[in-house]
Amino acid sequence: MGAESIQRVGVVGCGLMGSGIAEVCARKGRSVTVVELDPGALARGRSRIETSIRRAVSAGKLSEEEGEAALGRIQLVTDIGALGDSQLVVEAVVEAEPEKVRVFEALDKVVEAPDALLTSNTSSIPIMKLAMATQRPEQVVGLHFFNPVPILPLVEVVASLLSSDEAIERAEQFAVDALGKHAIRSKDRAGFIVNALLIPYLLSAIRMMESGFATPEDIDTGMVKGCAHPMGPLALTDLIGLDTTMAVANSLYDEFKEPLYAAPPLLARMVDAGLLGKKTGRGFYDYSSGEAKVAR
Repeated sequence: MGAESIQRVGVVGCGLMGSGIAEVCARKGRSVTVVELDPGALARGRSRIETSIRRAVSAGKLSEEEGEAALGRIQLVTDIGALGDSQLVVEAVVEAEPEKVRVFEALDKVVEAPDALLTSNTSSIPIMKLAMATQRPEQVVGLHFFNPVPILPLVEVVASLLSSDEAIERAEQFAVDALGKHAIRSKDRAGFIVNALLIPYLLSAIRMMESGFATPEDIDTGMVKGCAHPMGPLALTDLIGLDTTMAVANSLYDEFKEPLYAAPPLLARMVDAGLLGKKTGRGFYDYSSGEAKVAR
């Protein structure tokens, strides 16, 4: 089963990542079934997809007909049993190992084709831990997309010790040939390539701010104007989500026990307070006015 033969895609989770993955697959001609148990989250995901596709049409990236066709290929449901005939499933639920393990246990029961690819969009959790929740670990591969999925081209392809060579090749072919993404391969270590490099940088910026060494504006401006980064580390943490950043940091620390992966106290307190960044309207910056201002 090559990339072109994968026509039925399942996505579990309809948050920022799940909705973006569903949109990209539908825009590339795949039939997509999205499962989200929370009806409210499902409605928000539907709205997010519709808004994104309308934006692509307005920007001339899609015609009106292509936009309507893409929307017509997406089915949003609350029953994971609807994924029974999927040829590839992407798990994109919250970055928490117990939740993801439960999804893979369920997928193993409902996905009928023994050669279907069961993939995870996890940004940090070792794929082996998810694969062992199934009776077909050789078919489990990491496919880590980046936010926003319709814009950023990268996908990390992550193989566990038990992933078959065929499954790895098919997953990469799907990402590259079917979706037009750029794939890089990573060993199955917490954080993979990008987050193993990125998270210590973000945590260092938070510690710098927490210690009073520099203001958020100066930290971010320094990296944008001095290093040509498209956005500073604190603004990027707000975009990623402080909860996601801390979850990835915890996964890295659990695996490596390196101090550079330990979440700073300020990050933990902000997550406890629900100040999760752009998605909640406030993190290191306040987004309530429509433009980012330093949160006081």
